[in-house]
Amino acid sequence: MPIDPEFRKKLKVVSQHNGHNVWGVYKPPNKLGIHGTIVGVDLDICYGCLKCINVCHVKVFEKISYKGNPISTTKVDPINENECFFCLACEMVCPVDAINVERKTTGDTLDALLNY
Repeated sequence: MPIDPEFRKKLKVVSQHNGHNVWGVYKPPNKLGIHGTIVGVDLDICYGCLKCINVCHVKVFEKISYKGNPISTTKVDPINENECFFCLACEMVCPVDAINVERKTTGDTLDALLNY
């Protein structure tokens, strides 16, 4: 299931991590919640393909590891979300729809790009 684009309205901030908010349930190593506000990444969906890191020109994301059960898991963390210039490339390349960039318009990614 993809990240809920309404998480900012539906969930509460439950923690802070690397200078950004964590939304929803945060009980490492099994529940990691959604990290970031401007650029939200659902770490329970992300499986660490790193495509967002490769496509982001302003280095919003950083590779991180969580020690999970039974092995460590690679994820991405939006530690520089304030640098985002809303190109939405990270959303477009994420194969599991774990990323949601805050936008001023409603609709899909293409609509947001055309109306930015």
